[in-house]
Amino acid sequence: MIIHSNIIGKGKPFVILHGFLGMSDNWKTLGRQFSEQGFQVHLVDQRNHGRSFWGDDFSYEVLAEDLKNYCKAHDLNDIILLGHSMGGKTAMFFATQYPEIISKLVVADISPRFYPVHHDTILEGLDALDFDIIKSRGEADKLLSNYVSDFGTRQFLLKNLYWVEKGKLGLRINLEVLKEEVAEVGESLPSHARFEKNTLFVRGDRSEYIGVGDEVIIPNHFPESEIVTIANAGHWLHAENPKDFFEAVLQFVE
Repeated sequence: MIIHSNIIGKGKPFVILHGFLGMSDNWKTLGRQFSEQGFQVHLVDQRNHGRSFWGDDFSYEVLAEDLKNYCKAHDLNDIILLGHSMGGKTAMFFATQYPEIISKLVVADISPRFYPVHHDTILEGLDALDFDIIKSRGEADKLLSNYVSDFGTRQFLLKNLYWVEKGKLGLRINLEVLKEEVAEVGESLPSHARFEKNTLFVRGDRSEYIGVGDEVIIPNHFPESEIVTIANAGHWLHAENPKDFFEAVLQFVE
């Protein structure tokens, strides 16, 4: 099976991977902007997310394999690959395993190191959504606010809502597997993994995902890398400061 994507524009292939509990739609606006610069943008849904297939296996090895199959199916070579958060980890795994397919790598607000599980409350909140009772987005938001106080985070999560059938809501994510395998999301890149081509790490100045310690770790895996910091942005830097994020990435890929 091939993962789902939305393909915009014509030109050099530019593949974008969303983060945990996200989907390709999160990148639609930026994807369109990149396509206007002469790229064929592939907004991909990773397995168990968005409109892609569901599967019990969930690890970065598996996600990288899904992407390899996708590139083969679409005859993609010499791609620019951008991944955010979990998508950034997938991108790093993929780049170190299949460097011949990539020309440039962009990693948004994630480091190659291990991260402890920190999505428990969010997953608990999503699990509490009973769609036999909840009949609207507003009702789902109200219940989720007991678990997730931040409005922006809730709106991001509720993008996963869709009408399974008339009058019946559901979630696009495979919540059972993602709850079961959540520890996989924090896994580190294997110690020997290296990618020798140009790599850009982009971090938000208000995010703690790429700290001073990571500045030492990153070159061990990505010797040809640089780190750029986006002002007025946290972990969702591409949504919080899309203008500066777009400009930083465009400058690198061009």
